[in-house]
Amino acid sequence: MNSSLPADRWPKTPFPRPTRWLVTGAGGLLGHEVTAALAAEGVTAVALDRRALDVTDPDALVEAFARHRPDLVVNCAAYTAVEAAEADEARALRVNGDGPRQLAALCARHGTRLLHLSTDYVFPGDADSPYPEGHPTAPRNAYGRSKAAGERAVLALLPDLGAVVRTAWLHGAHGRSFVGVMAERARAGRTVDVVADLVGQPTWAADVARLLLALGRTPGARGVFHATNAGRASWYELAREVFRLVGADPGLVRPVPAAAVAGSASRPRYTVLGHDRWHEVGIPAPRPWREALAEALSAAPREEPDRPR
Repeated sequence: MNSSLPADRWPKTPFPRPTRWLVTGAGGLLGHEVTAALAAEGVTAVALDRRALDVTDPDALVEAFARHRPDLVVNCAAYTAVEAAEADEARALRVNGDGPRQLAALCARHGTRLLHLSTDYVFPGDADSPYPEGHPTAPRNAYGRSKAAGERAVLALLPDLGAVVRTAWLHGAHGRSFVGVMAERARAGRTVDVVADLVGQPTWAADVARLLLALGRTPGARGVFHATNAGRASWYELAREVFRLVGADPGLVRPVPAAAVAGSASRPRYTVLGHDRWHEVGIPAPRPWREALAEALSAAPREEPDRPR
């Protein structure tokens, strides 16, 4: 499928705006933000966390569709434990590959649109410029392979009704994240060692939620989109900016190479993503990550413990 299909080649009869939204994985960092964004806009939505809906359970999915009759699903349910996926790739694939496949099949049967969340880890990380939306995927670890499988299923089963939305390096007020941990250590005046040779895009979950809401309200929008804040940073640069924003000394952050950090998963070196598709559908591209980070830290100076996904 061509994920960069121009707007003038979309179906001539656009799909109506959704009125009944269903959010899976609603207890996680991003799912919570999506639910809050929908509520703030007065949109009718059903938010189901992992306990209320297991996307790997086909009977539970059928029951959820029969009960709630959604005309748009935002799939935030995911297995996100990158290191654990190396030891149990089958489990990661059940959640990130089989779950989206079953969900997409149901959406196809009912004529329901699907916005499926994916990750920058579907790319190998060997680039030196932003990956465009249509770039071939080539994940280098189990987590990335499981997410790539979910992408393929959604795009194959829902060529007209599905959208894959890749995001990365998420932070927000409703779950633990790297930004939250760095903010805690900065306020405590602690020295930290942070990887300096892995580059990506710090992304505020609230900004992703707003993009998903806009995408869902855009008739006919389909294919692949990149929902990351603009710009680029290493984990080290991100940590220093967090320290600066909370009033701590950025000098407390010390750079280390990724090779010095224990872990079995191979991490992509560079996963900066391009944002061309937003312009094609008439939605403003994401703002710079520093601007979003400053607002996020101002709005939520303390992050909560992680919630069930």
